[in-house]
Amino acid sequence: MVQDNDTSAGASRFEPQKVWDPAIRIWHWMLVFSVVSGWLLGEFRSFSTMQWHIYAGYTTGTLILLRIVWGFIGPPPVRFRALAVGPSTLKNYAGKMFQREPSGVAGHNPVGAISVILMLVLLSVQVMTGLFSEDDALFFDGPLANTVSGSIRTTLTAYHHLSAKAILVIVLLHVSAILFYLLWKRENLVKAMITGWKIVRK
Repeated sequence: MVQDNDTSAGASRFEPQKVWDPAIRIWHWMLVFSVVSGWLLGEFRSFSTMQWHIYAGYTTGTLILLRIVWGFIGPPPVRFRALAVGPSTLKNYAGKMFQREPSGVAGHNPVGAISVILMLVLLSVQVMTGLFSEDDALFFDGPLANTVSGSIRTTLTAYHHLSAKAILVIVLLHVSAILFYLLWKRENLVKAMITGWKIVRK
């Protein structure tokens, strides 16, 4: 059995379990790369890099579609029904969230489940609006920009920029949560998404 230093916190009540399958782990790190590179290429864009920004958008869109499929046919921890969190479940978890021990959930904890759904929604908006966006300064348009009117392009471009800011906020919150779980709750979420092993309550 794989040993993990995280088990030092209440070791008798927790054990390492293989939770994340290889497909979701590869998907996760590919999404990190496509989102970060796409955001950087868009935020610090130039005429020579805009095509790469679009390629990053295509990659992110493809990954979202794959995640939707995997959400129906993948292992139990990654299915959409595992991300369905009711108010009572969220309230109960929030009341214990600041305890200095791992969450012990065999999958995403309730807060994490909400963040996954929110991230998928925001990234879907970002990709779809990007297809119709325009950049007058660089004389560069999205691949479907010419299929809609100028006013619609302007509106969708504004939403594209707005969702980019929202994604930045979510990513920063995500990183902050990872540090919180590592330093306070003694749970290494990054390691879990690399190895697939997670600390789970017995």
